[in-house]
Amino acid sequence: MEVKTEEMSLNDLMVRRRHELDALIKDGVNPYPHEFTRKDFSSDVLSAFKDDGPRLTAVVAGRIMSIRRMGKASFIHLMDSRGKIQIYLKKDDLGPAYDTFKLFDIGDIVGIEGYVFRTKMGEISIHAQKLTLLAKSLRPLPIAKETKDDQGNTLVHDPFSDKELRYRQRYVDLVVNPQVREVFLKRSKIISTMRRFFDERGFLEVETPILQPQYGGAFAKPFTTHHNALDVELYLRIADELYLKRLIVGGFDGVYEFAKDFRNEGMDRTHNPEFTMLEVYVAYKDYNWMMEFVEEMFGEVAKAVNGSLNVRIGNNEVDFSPPWKRMTMFESIEHFTGKQLRGKTESELRTIAQGLGIAVAATDGIGAIIDEIFSELVEPKLIQPTFITDYPVEMSPLAKKHRTEEGLVERFEAICNAQEICNAFSELNDPIDQRARFEEQMRAKAKGEKEVQPLDEDFLRALEYGMPPTAGLGVGIDRLTMLMTGQESIRDVIFFPQMKPEKGAKE
Repeated sequence: MEVKTEEMSLNDLMVRRRHELDALIKDGVNPYPHEFTRKDFSSDVLSAFKDDGPRLTAVVAGRIMSIRRMGKASFIHLMDSRGKIQIYLKKDDLGPAYDTFKLFDIGDIVGIEGYVFRTKMGEISIHAQKLTLLAKSLRPLPIAKETKDDQGNTLVHDPFSDKELRYRQRYVDLVVNPQVREVFLKRSKIISTMRRFFDERGFLEVETPILQPQYGGAFAKPFTTHHNALDVELYLRIADELYLKRLIVGGFDGVYEFAKDFRNEGMDRTHNPEFTMLEVYVAYKDYNWMMEFVEEMFGEVAKAVNGSLNVRIGNNEVDFSPPWKRMTMFESIEHFTGKQLRGKTESELRTIAQGLGIAVAATDGIGAIIDEIFSELVEPKLIQPTFITDYPVEMSPLAKKHRTEEGLVERFEAICNAQEICNAFSELNDPIDQRARFEEQMRAKAKGEKEVQPLDEDFLRALEYGMPPTAGLGVGIDRLTMLMTGQESIRDVIFFPQMKPEKGAKE
């Protein structure tokens, strides 16, 4: 049987780079040294240089993004985490190091020591006096080529734009598409702004279990695993709600957590099986207080990320200025469909849904049917931030009953740009009512509903010790990042989204 060597399986460019690597080692160059003392970033050098100022020296490090060789002199562009800067290399200054530079490629990581000057073409650059190879790149980067047309417009050829390849090889995407990096810098800014917002108000950041003996806190199918030492089935959490409420029972006045949650469901533009949730619970407050809290928090985030309460999202200009519009769920459905659903039986709701062209499953109950109608015919029309309040009790087994409206609970969702951005309750703290809601969920499961809230005896025991009136909030960080950065897919705001296996991966 013919056995292919590693070299035979590589393309010509990769083979050439392997040969260059061998030549560098033969010349005594370590292609992967242990460290380099970088003192400056490209952006700092560019901002600090003054034509009439004192001579500046710089020690920078980064990846070679372009090479222009001209015999005994060359130019490269070096990219670090804060931008790009041009480097001038001259044989007379670098000596033998310049001779080995012929073995360098685009993508190699180098260290540069030199002084800063402005070229005849007007570009601030570093005149290299020392060149150090820090990592030899064995794969060529998919660098897009740029040309100018007759009108002087920049034309980009062969960009690294294939969505699936970008998600699979995010490390390459971040190198060759700088705008992608900006999205994730903003994501970090969103989280740090929210964390500061909570800390300034005296809330405690906590951690709760990812592996749970009983999942709960949402309608979702969990991932299941087995703990060998205990010989028990465990679940990856679908939400951290029930554990955070236990901490309110334990005496904390305000707790929050940025949690990785997992739901064993389908994937689409707004769903990834692994995602990030922010949940916060505040004792002695209700959902009315939480609405004002949300308006203030989202305003802080918008200003931190985009510098304004007005955010451009695609073709829409979204204004986060308070107060946001408020409509009950039944009011919103009647407004957009002309149908009044309050008090209707399951059979009547099925007939209405059919008349509106909404498909519902045979196992769907009252709450699921109303949710389908709302999701299909109302949510897509809500562009400006809107609080949808007062949900049917069937849709919210963990929310407190409405204080004046029979059959409803004190719950709201904030909808913006046609998608939910947060969900909040006046939390149910009556253990007898909570047990009845859990039991109703078990009856729904027996009828065939797949996504129900399981009965959690330990959580009921916690409530029996007494939980104060509490307001709770959940915010999907991935969707919030989509909103604040104008991205259309959740995969564009998650570094490494879940993907189908690559062809041949199993083999």
